[in-house]
Amino acid sequence: MSAEEELFVELHPRSAELAADGRRHLLAGVPMPWMTRWPGAFPVHVAEASGARFVDVDGIEYVDFCLGDTGAMTGHGTVGRSAAASTSTTMLPSADAAWVADELARRFGMSKWQLTTSATDANRFVLRFARHLTSRPKIAVMDWCYHGTVDETLAILGSDGAVVSRPGAIGPQVDPAVTTRVVPFNDVDALDAALAHGDVAALLMEPALTNIGIVLPQAGYHEAVREITRRHGVLLIIDETHTISAGPGGCTRAWGLDPDIVVIGKPIGGGFPVATYGVTDEIAASLDPALHGHDADVGGVGGTLAGSAMATAAIRATLSTTLLDTDYERMIPLATRWTDGVAGAIARFELPWSVQQLGCRAEYWFCPLPVNGADAAAAVDDQLDAFMHLWSLNRGILMTPFHNMALLSPAHVAGDVDRHTEVFSAALAALT
Repeated sequence: MSAEEELFVELHPRSAELAADGRRHLLAGVPMPWMTRWPGAFPVHVAEASGARFVDVDGIEYVDFCLGDTGAMTGHGTVGRSAAASTSTTMLPSADAAWVADELARRFGMSKWQLTTSATDANRFVLRFARHLTSRPKIAVMDWCYHGTVDETLAILGSDGAVVSRPGAIGPQVDPAVTTRVVPFNDVDALDAALAHGDVAALLMEPALTNIGIVLPQAGYHEAVREITRRHGVLLIIDETHTISAGPGGCTRAWGLDPDIVVIGKPIGGGFPVATYGVTDEIAASLDPALHGHDADVGGVGGTLAGSAMATAAIRATLSTTLLDTDYERMIPLATRWTDGVAGAIARFELPWSVQQLGCRAEYWFCPLPVNGADAAAAVDDQLDAFMHLWSLNRGILMTPFHNMALLSPAHVAGDVDRHTEVFSAALAALT
């Protein structure tokens, strides 16, 4: 690790200068605190990006398997120019809005949609709707889930089974046990018991855990979730922001799920800050009176730039040109090639590691495949994780930070995948 850290500093003198400049007036020296989590003494600074590659300020080119953690899932620069050419915002709808809603309804099956600026906002708003419609105070989430910076979702199960704040959560406004029930992923009995209290308005969940690593549902799990939520009168909200890797309509379409509400965020904006939520006709009819009243602008749902002409144009430009069936027909086999390359190296070096794939997203673990978030969290090895990231970065490969995930875009080619396999295998040779 020391050798890799020295190599990193040697390779990136201009990034080091810009990082020093940033420390003068940027809190923590970066625009957002999670940027401090990148490996190396300072973050790499980007000069330009196109497709599945970018060049840093020191002139080094990288294969980008991070893609803004799905924010640039379509590839860099694919929709920016057409969206930027539109009106920025007038607080009025544009002609693109109806097209976007029609396309989202076609892809995900929800009949009515509204737009926000982030999946965090979308999740926050639909949780408000759920409490409004059910008159119940609590929500339920999966242990070690992630749904953005929504306060109620920054909760896990403690060692004694009690609901506690997720480690690192800054300044929780209330004890999360007051607002949230937490259940382990893939545990049907725990879900049934949590909802039996009768105080949960909605279950907010990803169809597969992603932010703690890819944890797939066991056979029959989603059918059981839908039966349990209906039996207890709990609205089912599916967050597809990361799991749109499964296909053009996410896991909702690919797996035939039947949620009451769907949230989808950054991938549909091609790099622009957008998100959206869709609801069934029944939910829409129940919500309608609250959306037309005098106080609709101060009801806790909204945002001046939500649904702007530019944001709507970005979604239309993205969904009309990329994330189509033909794109996934390229992307998913590339992810399988990536997965097979990693699995082959793990087997060759006889390590007790594993690799998991969800559509065009794949990730390796330093343990056998976990079945819930707590197992995944327990297997995290920060030092080994940092080494693998820095080793890859020093050899022109960018992985998603915080875990070892790769996302395949329409712009990737087989040579990019094979280069990762080569670099990954060399890292294992160095370690063993």
